[in-house]
Amino acid sequence: MTFDWPWMLPAVALVVPLVLGYRRLLRRRDSRRRELADLGLVAPTGRGTGRRRHVAPALYLSALVLMLLALARPEATVADPRYEGTVVLAFDVSASMAATDMAPTRMAAAKAAARQFVDRQPATIKVAVVAFGETGVITQRPTADHAALLAAIDRLSPQGGTSLGRGLQSSLTAIVGAPVQLPAPGGIEESGPDLGYHGSAVVILLTDGEDTGGPDPQRVADLASTAGVRVYPVGLGSPQGTVLTVDGFQVATALDEAALQQIAATTDGHYFAASDQQGLAQVYDSIRPAWTVQARRIEVTALFGAGAGLALLVGAALSLLRSGRVI
Repeated sequence: MTFDWPWMLPAVALVVPLVLGYRRLLRRRDSRRRELADLGLVAPTGRGTGRRRHVAPALYLSALVLMLLALARPEATVADPRYEGTVVLAFDVSASMAATDMAPTRMAAAKAAARQFVDRQPATIKVAVVAFGETGVITQRPTADHAALLAAIDRLSPQGGTSLGRGLQSSLTAIVGAPVQLPAPGGIEESGPDLGYHGSAVVILLTDGEDTGGPDPQRVADLASTAGVRVYPVGLGSPQGTVLTVDGFQVATALDEAALQQIAATTDGHYFAASDQQGLAQVYDSIRPAWTVQARRIEVTALFGAGAGLALLVGAALSLLRSGRVI
């Protein structure tokens, strides 16, 4: 328990002279009763001499103490459990995402489900948007501004090739807040840079899994694992695949589940296969950042005031029952 205005606490000392005055008053009353009893004017003992006569005054004093403590604006530290963290929506924007084996297209289905996901996030969850093709770009840094996130999602369009490694690397950059570089193979930094620990961050990797170049996605997944970042790859399309026309050429494209499953296993995530927009929405519902408990200070002045009022009312009621008067 802490107090926002601790300089008001000395006011509690005002109770001490009241207690001393009350005890002095009782001694005078008891002395007077004994004198009257010796003269035969009152009974030697009466209902006013028992311990119960102290209950109402004690409640009055308790109410006064609580009110004086309330003036100091007490604060308490409480545990605030909530979902909190960062979610990176990493969109594959390669030309293969225009395939129609998911209606209307892989990209359109992913964007529609992502909009619903953003709309349902509380203010404690920050969301980032990453677009990756042959390179990776952070189109929206982590934020709780839903309007900015929806605008970033709407701007995405499929073109070019696919680099899963670049997508994961840009996602880690969005989480860490600084550029993430991969160590050179066989170099002295082969263990990877120290990114800190981000156990409440997750990456939702929306892709068909066809990697056409760039850094090895498995190496980037190892780096994410050391930082505590879980990756949830979402496979878009079907393993049977389809054929689409790109720049006048027919290109066959199919879902590569094996690569995505390996990334999920490395980062302690989970692979999801989304064959349609409804299945993709269910995938989003099952992914949440870590449930955290955060200590939060709240002012409890109102509780002290309510306790003082209750003590005052109970004391007045007992006093009325006992003597017919409040004081």
